[in-house]
Formats: sequence, C-alpha cells, structure tokens
Amino acid sequence: MEILRERLAPLAPARLDIRDDSARHAGHAGAREGGHFVVNIISTRFTDLSTMQRHRLVYDAVGDLMQKGIHALSITAKTPEEVQP
Repeated sequence: MEILRERLAPLAPARLDIRDDSARHAGHAGAREGGHFVVNIISTRFTDLSTMQRHRLVYDAVGDLMQKGIHALSITAKTPEEVQP
C-alpha cells in the first residue's frame, strides 16, 4: 500500500485512505494477478472535474501498478468542499 501512497502523492491529497481488500477476494481467479484496493482521496486537484476525469487522474498516477500489482481499484475522489465536516 505504500507504493500506492507514493504514486498518489502528486495529486496533493488533503486526505488519503487506502484499504486492502485482497483477503476478501481470496480464491477469485483475478486475485492472483494483484490486489483489490479501495482508495478514498480528497484533493483540490479534483475541483471542476467530472467523476471520470478524477478517476482518470488516479489511474494515471498508479500507472503500471494496474498491470502487475493491482487487480481491482475502487475509487472515491472528492474535493475538500464536497466532504462533510
């Protein structure tokens, strides 16, 4: 998970939560190809971007990990203004 934090750091997250759900997918055929992760990220970089554009920024940041370390990635990407206090 540390590599995910490093890769997402350029998005300047105000908050970044990463959960490894790989154990919940043990035995799943794709689980051998990489882990299952849930990413909740809050960043001003998402301001004025659609959900798809926000997800694209995250996928671009993790790049090659999607081919050799991550099988599934669930993303919640919000701006600080969208988060309830």
